[in-house]
Amino acid sequence: MRRSINYSRRRFLLQTGAGILVCAGAPRWLRAMEGANMHAMPKITPNAASPSFNPDVEIELVCQPDSVPILNGLETRVWRYSAALIKGPENTLTVLPGSYLGPILRFRKGQKIRIRLRNELPEPTITHWHGLHVPALMDGHPMYAIDPGEVFVYEFEMLNRAGMYIYHPHPHEATATQVYHGLAGAILVNDEEEQALGLPSGEYEIPVVIQDRTFDDQNQLVYGRGMHFARFGFYGERILVNGRPDFRIDVSSRAYRLRVINASNARIYKLAWDDGTPIVVIGVDGGLLERPEEKPYVMLAPGERLDVWADFSGRSAGSRLVMRSRSFSGALPRMAERMMGRRGGMGGMGGMMGMGAMMAGTSLPVGGEYPIFTVNVTRSVSDSPSLPSHLPKIARYQLRDVANPDKPVPVAILEGPMSVLLNGRPYAENDVQESERIPVNSVQLMEIFHAHDGMHGMGMMGGMGMGGHMGKDGGMGMMSSMAHPIHLHGEQFQILERKIDEDHADDYATMRDGFIVSGWKDTVLVVPGERVRLIKPFHDFKGLYMYHCHNLEHEDMGMMRQFSVE
Repeated sequence: MRRSINYSRRRFLLQTGAGILVCAGAPRWLRAMEGANMHAMPKITPNAASPSFNPDVEIELVCQPDSVPILNGLETRVWRYSAALIKGPENTLTVLPGSYLGPILRFRKGQKIRIRLRNELPEPTITHWHGLHVPALMDGHPMYAIDPGEVFVYEFEMLNRAGMYIYHPHPHEATATQVYHGLAGAILVNDEEEQALGLPSGEYEIPVVIQDRTFDDQNQLVYGRGMHFARFGFYGERILVNGRPDFRIDVSSRAYRLRVINASNARIYKLAWDDGTPIVVIGVDGGLLERPEEKPYVMLAPGERLDVWADFSGRSAGSRLVMRSRSFSGALPRMAERMMGRRGGMGGMGGMMGMGAMMAGTSLPVGGEYPIFTVNVTRSVSDSPSLPSHLPKIARYQLRDVANPDKPVPVAILEGPMSVLLNGRPYAENDVQESERIPVNSVQLMEIFHAHDGMHGMGMMGGMGMGGHMGKDGGMGMMSSMAHPIHLHGEQFQILERKIDEDHADDYATMRDGFIVSGWKDTVLVVPGERVRLIKPFHDFKGLYMYHCHNLEHEDMGMMRQFSVE
């Protein structure tokens, strides 16, 4: 039997002020499911170390409260990961100086890894290895959340190719708050293919973890509440990089490798150099591309990563370059964008449902323009590595490789004014639908799309439903349509195609040149009016694997489901 973690979704909605409205308007099957979730399931005994597993690397990883200096003055109370190396290479752990973020974990493909997670928080938690191909028991499923004082032991072989991955909490209905308060870190995997390329390393390989946060006048983190905060996600008033404000990188006039993560709760970035220099991308979520790609800008949603070749050769000492987030539209419903200043201020709608007061609080409008970090060239040098013209070969899947070419696995995004769902249902631990049962060692065609009132045709919604759509510029459609970063646990996938409908083409034009579809991915941004078809393998392991929106407030509201690989 499985247990539910801490609070039910019903309690979450009531805390945000939406519960009465949602519960009153929900179909009977949804109200019944919410009632069932009110009862805690029996506790699962935390996984223990296996005597037969002989690790090459062993780490103790602790989740604990702490305080760190972030702004001038008082230290900020945070939750953070700390780690101790029990066995393995000395470079396995790299601490980011002065940061609340967890240490960078460095592994090599083929290593056997044991991680002892100890919970010293005042509430349950579990850690997910975002992007790693591991057995279901080791993936950080919410049902395995451990109580304060308990230890969960992960044991797995590193099967992933070289790339940058993430570790972060994954307890249901508490992921957003735990990540927001500091629990996140990066994983760097190396392999022989990558090593042979001679890419910039050591001091010339720089992690760039981007987050947005809000602080009060005592330098403490502020985390919003309220119906619309939960509906749209959290957007902070300051950008932090590697846990620091006003981040600056001092470089020599040569090539560097920037390993970029969007670790924000909900904010989407449109990254571009301020002088118009193209961004040279050599890798994405699942590692290196087959060849470098030059982009005028790159869209980066929560949970996505970029591997950037940044060549400062020819720039004189004393010169400066700024990475900015450029303006774009379509990430939020149009009314919300207006209220956050993206479309010309509050207008006459500022009081509608109390949303104006909440959404106007951020000084960094979603889709607006603002700096992320600054690069200062402090020294001129004459030597620099050259950008490789070819990177490791990727075996591309074709439609002929999938088991279901005529019946893609659906991931239907359903948005209502007070609810966000996948395939018409909220998350429930013991709820797996027929379309979510996947044969092990199969390759599946999947399609992610915005359903709205089209869900009625799928037989998933009853009564008046929760995703009504009244048009592009008014009514329910305006309230509902927003972009969602969809993350699929387990193996990486390949994007087959992206299609946009005519109604959303103008907004899409502000983003379309920033999407990369040629590499291995585990998270994909799906914007309003878009359908994304992808091919995903389900090899090696049986069990339950999550799929969800990586807008963490949405995930905690129940915009999360699971595949049963059988």
